[in-house]
Amino acid sequence: MSSLQRLAAATLIAGFASLDAPVSRQAIAEDVMDSATESKQSDHPYVGMWVTKDGRIRQELLPNGRYDEARGSRTSAYQGRYVVTGNQIDYWDDTGFTADGTFIDGVLHHGGMVFYRER
Repeated sequence: MSSLQRLAAATLIAGFASLDAPVSRQAIAEDVMDSATESKQSDHPYVGMWVTKDGRIRQELLPNGRYDEARGSRTSAYQGRYVVTGNQIDYWDDTGFTADGTFIDGVLHHGGMVFYRER
């Protein structure tokens, strides 16, 4: 199931869908992520810093279900929420942008990039 399908399913289950009152995608994502964060992302083994091989992009998965991504000299270029389900990670940027990625053999594949765990 894609991240968009999961978001739609979570939205319907949570009762946010309405025919007469539009709800922003950001508001739905925040409500879904608040619930997901309660599942103790802080205990998850993927929490920490992930870095591209050249070190240009650094993505920190924080224990509170938030992430902070730096690009080159631009600190906090992107910030938002995330949730990990199995080896899948779904992101909701604070601007409303969504993305996903997959952890394969201890490596994060996200947006056509490869991130390695910073030790």
